Amino acid sequence: QVQLVESGGGLVQAGGSLRLSCAASGRTFSMYTLDWFRQAPGEEREFVARTSWNFDYTNYADSVKGRFTISRDNAKNTLYLQMNSLKPEDTAVYYCVARTPAGIEYWGKGTLVTVSS
Repeated sequence: QVQLVESGGGLVQAGGSLRLSCAASGRTFSMYTLDWFRQAPGEEREFVARTSWNFDYTNYADSVKGRFTISRDNAKNTLYLQMNSLKPEDTAVYYCVARTPAGIEYWGKGTLVTVSS
């Protein structure tokens, strides 16, 4: 079992930056694929970014490419999402997801990011 806790959300003006963190406990996630998803009010949850377990692979949604950077520190069991040049449409609850090699997923409870125009 893995517990994930996101932090770092808040209110920021358009053009600003935030860094989200996702701390894992319970079991090490060094072998897990890690994702960030988000869900805007009234919208479906959508994929944001992914990193493989050894960070040799990253993938981003087109809407955040060039602005967001995913990273991980396996020694600290922590996943990060650096978000730059934020836009009002980035407003959402952001979730981290850990996926085992067998495909089992663990989700955090999310952290709210609000970008004002």
